[in-house]
Amino acid sequence: MAPVATKMNLRTPDVMAAVQAQVEKHYRSSLIETIRSAGHILRVGRTTLHLAREFGFCYGVERAIDLAYAARKVFPTERFFLVGEIIHNPLVNEHIAALGIGNLLDESGRSAVDQLAPDDVVIIPAFGTEAGLLEAIKSKGCHIVDTTCGDVMSVWKRVRQNAGESVTSIIHGKATHEETRATASRARGDGNGHFLIVYDLGEAQLVADHIAGKTGRAKFLEKFAGKHSPDFDPDIHLARIGVANQTTMFKDETEAIQNLLREAVVARDGHAANFRRFDTICAATQDRQNALKDLLQWKPDLLMVIGGYNSSNTTHLAEIGSARVPTWFVSRADCLESTECIRHFDLAARRELAHRGNWLPDRDLRIGLTAGASCPNNIIEDVVRRLLTLRNEEVPETFSA
Repeated sequence: MAPVATKMNLRTPDVMAAVQAQVEKHYRSSLIETIRSAGHILRVGRTTLHLAREFGFCYGVERAIDLAYAARKVFPTERFFLVGEIIHNPLVNEHIAALGIGNLLDESGRSAVDQLAPDDVVIIPAFGTEAGLLEAIKSKGCHIVDTTCGDVMSVWKRVRQNAGESVTSIIHGKATHEETRATASRARGDGNGHFLIVYDLGEAQLVADHIAGKTGRAKFLEKFAGKHSPDFDPDIHLARIGVANQTTMFKDETEAIQNLLREAVVARDGHAANFRRFDTICAATQDRQNALKDLLQWKPDLLMVIGGYNSSNTTHLAEIGSARVPTWFVSRADCLESTECIRHFDLAARRELAHRGNWLPDRDLRIGLTAGASCPNNIIEDVVRRLLTLRNEEVPETFSA
């Protein structure tokens, strides 16, 4: 008889109480909580810092981290593996690795499932993982700690529904992102469903053009190579479509893609019966985007966006900010080397670059701050303290908003 995998429920009061101090030591910040309680504003000398109304860790990320720490507490000696990264933040992943939790995937993304034994513990990250890999892990009879975010699972429910009703899922997301790959695997349903991944409005326009009969099949498949289900045929499988998304994408762009594709279907069919849409942007992503837009009305002189460079929701915050104000996307405080040099993620180059120049002017400054849903408060505090140090100012014991 094949071994049977077990799912672990670790969020019991006694277990969580035991790990709470450890989690708080690694990620909490009394300074950030004080600024939050003071109206999200800190004034020190010539510097005014304004935190967005919503920023940093969301519930799903907190839950994933809590479960990882709790699992190590419950299984102190077992072999531990994590499928990829638990969230997209380098400091958090360093702490997880320090707990003795190894990565089940190598740098190329290949898994070591064959090396698993029934007593091993495997953590599924907040983004989820592909259905086939999960089944392979289950077949080994391991203890499984599933930290998949509930918002992600809601998208899976929608795309499985599409597959069961012969509706192709058009997934707005990044084809290489763990969450999008996991969602695409569920869009196959029982194996007969189909999906197509579009990254942005430009790629969605190509889909709309094909629906309108403006492009050929071969050219279309070449453009979307590696971004669709096996045996996908745009001449057949774009007859009925439903738009879903990676939950951390830019909400306004998802809505624009939905509207574009709906109009294309209506123009072809004369009605919208063959089109469906779902609001599957996660609440935390939407809240942080909306809060940043509100913050920008304060008209800061510059904006700091803090988080992991491979974090989709953080990248979109940087995109929103950079359209309105000088914006610096940094992963941690040591990126702020001096008032004349800052290492930041360049959205156009898609990599970290060193900017040399007067990025932090020596005058009265209004600085806006926000952070992605995978960024802990202690990293935000470090950036706040580094900003004030570079400005030759200190954080007083008490301050006024």
